[in-house]
Amino acid sequence: YAGGLFPMQEAEKVAGGYLCSGTWQFASGCRGADILGIGLVGGPETQGRPLTALVSPADVEIVENWDVAGMKATGSHAIRAEKLFVPEELTFVRGGAPTVDEPLTRYPALPYAAQVLAVVTLGAARGALDFSLEVGAARTSITGGAAKGNRPTYKTGLARAEAELRSARAFFYETTDAVWDKAVRGEGITETDKAALRLGATHAAHVGRSVVLQAFDLAGTGAIYDTHPLQRYLRDALVPAQHAMLQTNTYEAAGAIMLGLDAGIPSFP
Repeated sequence: YAGGLFPMQEAEKVAGGYLCSGTWQFASGCRGADILGIGLVGGPETQGRPLTALVSPADVEIVENWDVAGMKATGSHAIRAEKLFVPEELTFVRGGAPTVDEPLTRYPALPYAAQVLAVVTLGAARGALDFSLEVGAARTSITGGAAKGNRPTYKTGLARAEAELRSARAFFYETTDAVWDKAVRGEGITETDKAALRLGATHAAHVGRSVVLQAFDLAGTGAIYDTHPLQRYLRDALVPAQHAMLQTNTYEAAGAIMLGLDAGIPSFP
């Protein structure tokens, strides 16, 4: 399954279903999917929540527009349809009440969607620091001077970046474990719980990006080449924090929920 849910499109309601037209962006993995989801605007019957319509890849056009700086392997192309009929039974309310009761369906869906993006940055940052550690331990530099790792700025920079990454990762998994335990026990998951998950995901994406940039800085001139090992980490780490679910304004939204205020952005937490 792959979904290109945004922007949500108005569909024409007809007997037995919907006629769907439009272009939906960011359908990650659509080239390898057996079934695709497209986003439709909901109405009073869905309490304003959007619908997801399930369609066959053979019935839509995949627009190959995923020409991006990082995370190229997700293949997040666009989906286009023109007056495609989708039976009503092949639609569901996105964010609606689950029909299966188990821990995974109790776990909040939107925070989970933010988390699966954020962990990419944590992984990229871990890879970048592991590379920095390995290179910094070399005995000599390319110029014949002191090894990079024996320079004060390198040692301090590496240590600070390691502390920042581990702290962000610990917060991310601490909140995850706490809410998952509630889901397993069937306890109520509060808006504050969801906001904590969103905050942990946002923080992981932004700190992870910062850590990779610090590793890039420590690497010096060699890192500017496309063939340098840090280039992949750098490009991939830049992308998740750009996502709408992880952008800087989600810090403010999490703070608003913590204070009992309105988040100020849609679908938060």
